[in-house]
Amino acid sequence: MAEPRIGVVGATGAVGTVTLSLLAERGHRNVRAFASARSAGRTLPFGDGGILVEEATPETLAAGDLDICLFSVGTSGSRELVPHAVRGGAVCVDKSAAYRLEPGIPLVVPEVNGRRVAENTGIVANPNCCTIPLTCTLKPIHEAAGLAAVRVATYQSASGAGAAAMERLRSKTADELDLSMDWDFDGEEFDEESKLRAETRKIMELDDLPVSATCVRVPVLVGHTEAVWVETEEPLTAEEARGVLAEAPGIRLVDFPTPGRAAGEDDVLVGRIRADRAGGRGLSFLVVCDNLRKGAALNALQIADLLPLPRAAAA
Repeated sequence: MAEPRIGVVGATGAVGTVTLSLLAERGHRNVRAFASARSAGRTLPFGDGGILVEEATPETLAAGDLDICLFSVGTSGSRELVPHAVRGGAVCVDKSAAYRLEPGIPLVVPEVNGRRVAENTGIVANPNCCTIPLTCTLKPIHEAAGLAAVRVATYQSASGAGAAAMERLRSKTADELDLSMDWDFDGEEFDEESKLRAETRKIMELDDLPVSATCVRVPVLVGHTEAVWVETEEPLTAEEARGVLAEAPGIRLVDFPTPGRAAGEDDVLVGRIRADRAGGRGLSFLVVCDNLRKGAALNALQIADLLPLPRAAAA
């Protein structure tokens, strides 16, 4: 049985390189790498060898010789190129914001709503790198006690802004390090905050769930941290919440989750689970994950694993 023909579009970026590494680790060999014209011709590490980077053009992606395309090229690039790959017969798993909130396009975290993958008509959207770990933790709590409200503060690493942002951070001196907020701002919210709310509602299928978010960028290379406060509809003690989360897929309980501890890990780390002393049916906890792995590349591969085997691969 032949394996699916996979294209990694945006292969030279921070997420793309992790995607290639994960594909190699999983034994995939029928893989092609695509990027912009300036990166075409480069050779990237792939398993014990290398893989040649091809230019991502509409004609190449529409040629009909790819079954699955994993996109990490940003919103404008995805809007331009994804339709061509779909036209060529590929199912596209897109990491950008281009299709996440589009009606009829599944927005999927496999541990939360993996069944939605089957509803795709050529595109499955991969959520924001903070929405993924957040919904992984909210789903089991909601099943146990119902969610009344969610408040979250995110502390996002430089890698969430791409490879160039990581290089800028490496070049800074200690007295240059600071918090930043590098997202579009409408005068009240950053678009990262509104995305976190809207995507969480769509994935959880709770259209009216109150979600309030505050997002900042911190001088950390890899790993996003989220301080989460939830109010539940039914009583749920901190000890009960620990038990529920300990059984949830993709989650690992630790006492003190940190970005350094999460880097290179596939699991979402959850800790500091305690009753909210402000009162009511509240819990607070910390969530941390490697935003390049589970927050992006790994989630996309888990989506791809749920796709029906293409006819070409089954032949």
